Amino acid sequence: MIEEVTTLVECYRSWLKDKTALREINGHIEITTPFLDRHNDFIQIYARRENDGFLLTDDGYTIDDLSMSGCSLDTPKRKDLLRSTLAGFGVKNKNGELCVYATKDNFPLKKHSLIQSVLAVNDLFYLVTPHNVFSGRC
Repeated sequence: MIEEVTTLVECYRSWLKDKTALREINGHIEITTPFLDRHNDFIQIYARRENDGFLLTDDGYTIDDLSMSGCSLDTPKRKDLLRSTLAGFGVKNKNGELCVYATKDNFPLKKHSLIQSVLAVNDLFYLVTPHNVFSGRC
């Protein structure tokens, strides 16, 4: 059974590699991942060389998208939720951008942590109270 699962893990690794796309944009590398956000869009992160490593960022997309969808993160409770969510992944919020610093040695882990934090912060959308736009009865 270990050989079978080893083969499946290798298949996953191949899928991840095949479904990841890179493109250079103004000195940054856009990394399109096979992971989907709540809109079923591929999650994109950006890498740029910084000192001896790389700064990985979502370029502010995640928090901006929540805000535009009516989920402001400016209340004390939501700020705490955001802070604790990011801390669990070792990711920082710099002026609305989710970001992490990576070296060549820990790049895979840091990239994974950033993607996981994007997914987790995306889930904060469920804090929004739905508003009924109809005033009449059905």
